[in-house]
Amino acid sequence: MIRHNFSVPLIIALFVAIAPLIAAQGPYLAANIKPPIASKLTSVKEVIDSYQADLMYANSRYRLGVSDVISLRFPYAPEFNQTVSVEPDGLATLAGVGDLRIEGLTTPELVEAIQLAYSKILRDPTVIVELKDFIRPYFLVLGEVNRPGKYDLRGYTSAIEALATAGGFKDTAKYSQVLLFRHATHDWYEVKLLDLKRLLLGRDFEEDAEVRPGDMLFVPQKWLSRFKRFVP
Repeated sequence: MIRHNFSVPLIIALFVAIAPLIAAQGPYLAANIKPPIASKLTSVKEVIDSYQADLMYANSRYRLGVSDVISLRFPYAPEFNQTVSVEPDGLATLAGVGDLRIEGLTTPELVEAIQLAYSKILRDPTVIVELKDFIRPYFLVLGEVNRPGKYDLRGYTSAIEALATAGGFKDTAKYSQVLLFRHATHDWYEVKLLDLKRLLLGRDFEEDAEVRPGDMLFVPQKWLSRFKRFVP
């Protein structure tokens, strides 16, 4: 895997083109934060959007982002029941314990982090977490596809499935060099080169990478196709 720092203007032109697509969604953070305590049996209430359950609960894929709204209910200490949101700095202010960094946590990780925080003032705290409002997981497909754009991520999706959702390749597509962009931090992207031509020929199924929330697939144009535009 190749890692580049894209905070410099190396791909500014590319992101200027897609800015309207991602402006409403906000940044996706691929943080991997785990509270330093063992998992416990906890209660997690399901959200209304059932098709997101696979991402947020069964596979624990969804990670909290800025502006997400969470309801916390303490069955044995109702005075601490509250609704909080993830602030731009990744923190949430919790009654009785103060600020807690929760951006990037999955729902089970959030329950553990809250239990750890409230263990300082409560004995064996039990908390029920409900996501009230959240950013729907999504992916972007750009370049030489028939329907470039932004799509909901509804469960496990491979690169080929994502490209099919975007209408498949154009004749001008160079699908032996598809780029998979993935946020690593605020300032860094991980970029993986996918040779989907080998996959489509049945030679290398490992090239069909899993698409994760916030990922972007970019399909470049064949060199010959670019050259033909200047040939009379």
